[in-house]
Amino acid sequence: MSGRSNETKTLMERLSSLPKKLISTSIACISMSVAVPAFAEELDVEKEDLKFGFIKLTDMAPLAVAYENGYFEDEGLFVTLEAQANWKVLLDRVIDGQLDGAHMLAGQPLGATIGFGTQAHVVTAFSMDLNGNGITVSNEIWEEMKPNIPKDKDGKPVHPIKADYLKPVVEKYKEEGKPFKMGMVFPVSTHNYELRYWLAAGGIHPGYYAPHKGDTSGTLQADALLSVTPPPQMPSTLEAGTIYGYCVGEPWNQQAVFKGIGVPVITDYEIWKDNPEKVFGVSSKWAEENPNTHLAVVKAMIRAAKWLDENDNANRPAAVKILSQPNYVGADYDVIANSMTGTFEYEKGDKRDVPDFNVFFRYYATYPFYSDAIWYLTQMRRWGQIAEPKPDSWYMEIAKKVYKPEIYMQAAEMLIEEGKMDKKDFPFGTDGYREPQTHFIDNITYDGHKPNDYLKQFEIGLKGDTVL
Repeated sequence: MSGRSNETKTLMERLSSLPKKLISTSIACISMSVAVPAFAEELDVEKEDLKFGFIKLTDMAPLAVAYENGYFEDEGLFVTLEAQANWKVLLDRVIDGQLDGAHMLAGQPLGATIGFGTQAHVVTAFSMDLNGNGITVSNEIWEEMKPNIPKDKDGKPVHPIKADYLKPVVEKYKEEGKPFKMGMVFPVSTHNYELRYWLAAGGIHPGYYAPHKGDTSGTLQADALLSVTPPPQMPSTLEAGTIYGYCVGEPWNQQAVFKGIGVPVITDYEIWKDNPEKVFGVSSKWAEENPNTHLAVVKAMIRAAKWLDENDNANRPAAVKILSQPNYVGADYDVIANSMTGTFEYEKGDKRDVPDFNVFFRYYATYPFYSDAIWYLTQMRRWGQIAEPKPDSWYMEIAKKVYKPEIYMQAAEMLIEEGKMDKKDFPFGTDGYREPQTHFIDNITYDGHKPNDYLKQFEIGLKGDTVL
């Protein structure tokens, strides 16, 4: 906990022992010499001292900013942020209560709630960001791909780079009896589904899961073999030749460029424009026991997300400075800035403008849409993590069980009343579903109201009554 947090907490404890009618006077006097956060009078938080977990990725930024800018303190919360070893450890610690909440893969609350891998009811009332991932291949694979990729008049690769251009390389490796290995961060991660989506769109089968048969490898019938590697270890694993490519969040794609060991070929923004990425997850039990605390946390994080995007990303350099600290992401400032400040570097020296590579607040990024949850569930079904066919109603029921927009909107209304937010910043009147989305690399339209119809459009993947 920061010195500021300790000092503020001591003041708060002293004030709580005063008669209520003296508190406001005491605050006014003390504030002349020490900055004291405003009381969130609407919320009597059940728990003040909180510990939140995160993985060292740039999209944990809303947590770091809410802490560093004092937004948690403004809500009467005293937060400790703690980096976790990997996504499994992080999830387990939220479930068993060692962590009050955490920066999570969007698929984790859903996967846990339906019992894939871990059985526990986990919920989210806050989506942390849109976009933010990339797919990187080794220098050797890039050289083999390049002859297949169209070039512009200046000789630069035409983007987006499709997996169609990787397919001849994968087929060559297959003919030579060499398994084509790629890394992703967790079985229910966005990265797993985005990498699978990209590969399948190019005619490369990424394999099936068959948990009902005891096979959780995800490699059945696979042309490319996908395995789990923790995000910070991706570059070194690529450099060692253990994998030929990976899908990961930043700064670990840009790190490959800086180290000269690999080439990011595509961002998730180009696979699915403005896709939901991480969420803030808590156990259902914790949410039920601490409703006001949960609201206070969401309020603080909404403010942090807005700060990250406001004035056309004017605060991003300051955010990068925060994230480069070893207790957060710990990568060099220049590596993090390469993507956080509106650009993305592909092949060394090929830096392009991608202003929405990281989105934290625009486009209602923080609102937990049911349709976002349903997309993840469709991918779990597509690749066999959900082994049996499910009716559309099942997808909608699970989405409502896990995603809690009602909590989010309650926090938003409080912030509007306090003058910290504007009503236009929030999707009032929504039914919780985005309009049908068309910006996918394979031009397939996604409508969250019709998950089974969506699945029927794919050539590769389970659909309808198909079971392995």
